[in-house]
Amino acid sequence: MDSVRSPEWPAAPLGGVAANSAAARYGMSPGTGPIVGRAGPPPTPPPTAPPPYRPSSAVGSVPPPAGKPAAPPIPVKILVAGGFGVGKTTTVGAISEIAPLTTEAEMTSAGIGVDDPGARSTKTTTTVAMDFGCVTIDRSLKLYLFGTPGQTRFGFMWDDLARGALGALVVVDSARLDDCFPAIDFFERAGLPFVVGVNAFDGRLALELGEIRWALAIGDHVPLVQFDARDRLSVRDALLVVLDRALDRATRDRRA
Repeated sequence: MDSVRSPEWPAAPLGGVAANSAAARYGMSPGTGPIVGRAGPPPTPPPTAPPPYRPSSAVGSVPPPAGKPAAPPIPVKILVAGGFGVGKTTTVGAISEIAPLTTEAEMTSAGIGVDDPGARSTKTTTTVAMDFGCVTIDRSLKLYLFGTPGQTRFGFMWDDLARGALGALVVVDSARLDDCFPAIDFFERAGLPFVVGVNAFDGRLALELGEIRWALAIGDHVPLVQFDARDRLSVRDALLVVLDRALDRATRDRRA
C-alpha cells in the first residue's frame, strides 16, 4: 500500500495560520452584515444552490441526536520522526491547523562537524525539544502531531514522546539515507506501526522507491510513500497512510 485516496481538500496557499484556517480550508466565506438601503428583505437563494461544504458532512460521520451535544473528536497521537534536517518541522507546520509549537534554536559554530544538514540545505536552526501541531480529520477524529528532534544526542526524549502514540511517520531524505536508520530501528524495537515517507526535495528523489526500500532493509509490510513536506495535501495523504497502518494493527490485535 503506497497511497491512500481521501476526500480532496481545496488547496490553500502556504502562509501559516491564515492559510490553514477553516475559512481557507473549507471554502467558507465570513458572514456579512445587513446591506444598507435595501428596500425589502434579502432575496432567498435559489432552491438548487448547493450548501457550502463543512467538516460535519464528512464521510462516515454520524450527526448527533437532536438536542444532544456532539461528542468531541477522538484524539490520536502521531509521531513525526527522522534524521536531522529531513523536514520534520516543515511537515508539522504544513498540515497544522493551529500555529505550530516549535523549539527551534540557532545553529552555532559548536555544531560544525556534529550536525550536518546536508549540502543542499540552507537550514540555520535546529529543533532542541519537539514540534507540536494538530489537524482535524473529521467530526470524530483529530490528530495531534509530535515532531521529534533528529540528533542522536536527543534520543533520550523519544521514549517519552512515543508514549501513547498510535503510529509514526519516519521522514527520509533520499540523498542521506544513513540518517534515518536510528528512527527505523527505534520503532521496530518499540513495535509501533510506522510509515516511511521520502521527502521529495526540489520535487525529485535521489533514488527510486524500490532502491530506497532495499537500502533501508524494510519489509513489504512497511508502507513506503513519496511526499512533499511543504505541501499540505501531500502531508495529509502521508498521515492517512499512517492512520491506515495503525488501524490495521489494531484490527489484527483485536482478532488475535
